[in-house]
Amino acid sequence: MFGNMNMGDLGKMLEGMQEQAQKVQEELASKEFTVKTGGGMVKVTMNGNGEAIDVDVDDSLLEDKESLQILLIAAINDANKMVEDNKKNSAMGMFGGANPFAQS
Repeated sequence: MFGNMNMGDLGKMLEGMQEQAQKVQEELASKEFTVKTGGGMVKVTMNGNGEAIDVDVDDSLLEDKESLQILLIAAINDANKMVEDNKKNSAMGMFGGANPFAQS
């Protein structure tokens, strides 16, 4: 695979990939993903790093702890899935559409 490549070329290639990976990481961090559950009664927003940055809860749920917990868990899990899917899609884009996660 690297037979015709000298160490300088390999270093440049790796440096370019590292820069591209850093750029993708920065783009991911700037994205926001919002999920609503319970007909919009709970809304969770996460950034591309998977950090919760906003939670909005309808006042009517404040008296129903069990429902609030269920809806929060569902919203957090859905938002995490969106973040992970976006990371995988970004990584595949970085590798030119080849799936680096595929198992042979």
